[in-house]
Amino acid sequence: MSALHQIALTQISGIGTVTARNLIEHFGSAERIFDATKAELAEVSGLRKTAAEAILQKEGFERASEELDFIQKYKIQTLFFTDESFPHRLKNCFDAPVILYYKGSANLNSRKVVSIVGTRNSTSYGKDICDKLVEELVAHDVVVVSGLAHGIDSLAHKACLRHHVPTVGVLGHGLDRIYPSQNRAMAEKMLEQGGLLSEFPSQTNPDRENFPKRNRIIAGLADATIVVEASIKGGALITAELANSYNRDVFAYPGSVYDEFSAGCNYLIKTNRANLISGIKDLEYLLGWNDAPKKQAKQIKLSLNLTADEKKICDLISGRGSAAIDEIAIETRIPQSKLAITILGLEMQGILVSLPGKVYKLT
Repeated sequence: MSALHQIALTQISGIGTVTARNLIEHFGSAERIFDATKAELAEVSGLRKTAAEAILQKEGFERASEELDFIQKYKIQTLFFTDESFPHRLKNCFDAPVILYYKGSANLNSRKVVSIVGTRNSTSYGKDICDKLVEELVAHDVVVVSGLAHGIDSLAHKACLRHHVPTVGVLGHGLDRIYPSQNRAMAEKMLEQGGLLSEFPSQTNPDRENFPKRNRIIAGLADATIVVEASIKGGALITAELANSYNRDVFAYPGSVYDEFSAGCNYLIKTNRANLISGIKDLEYLLGWNDAPKKQAKQIKLSLNLTADEKKICDLISGRGSAAIDEIAIETRIPQSKLAITILGLEMQGILVSLPGKVYKLT
């Protein structure tokens, strides 16, 4: 069974996300990896001998079989990074997990996804912001992602439940438990109006080192990360940094210079790591959400000497009126590093123009 082999691959010591991707690219599937000979495994760049031996001995299968029983019993989906259902935005991140465990109803590939993060020591100011922001997001048919932690995470999830906005909690442990336990009732409601997501199998404890890993998924799933309240030290700033590294938009609500739990937001804004946000209008403008859809794709006259990649980009944008950089990357399958250079070339030729929110349209 495909899922058994996929889970087993993630259970082998010494095989991280990069090596797992290399193996899949080399052999084509998880099943084929475990059918490979010693000589075939030796051809894979970066694969350690101990990991190759573990594959030959099928060391991950016993644990994978236990996990498969668990996910079947509790109707949990496994999303492997080669699956069409795997979150497209996350797949585009260089350090994305190769497998996710998901239970819920929210569409992880929804057209609009934002993450809301912040301090565990939230104030009434942060609560008011979460309530108002989520209420204003209702009109945009958005999925909201957060980390199910105390403070801003919980406030964001609760506001979503009140306003009937789909919300997904990303966990730093397996789906066999809820941490913190006080959020269990909220998490159960989220299964009906959103979902719970983790890269960790069952029996994984909420250990400290898991939460930075969890944060990269929160950042990678979304078009934009919104920091509501944050101190200088904390997971929210890590999530913001990760979002910036993925070329995603980051927003932060400013606060008093005397407030410890606004210091992180103020720092992000001051150092140009985040756009200042005071309400939904800022989000709409900077993400291009208030662009009216084109009724008809306009006919364009392009240079006859466009490269194949340039033509792919222009054809896509011509059909849609405008497109975000992540949409372009997913649809054209042009690597991010090459895509940025190609888009810059089209801008210099006067063929493309950049809009707020890393959105592009034809001139």
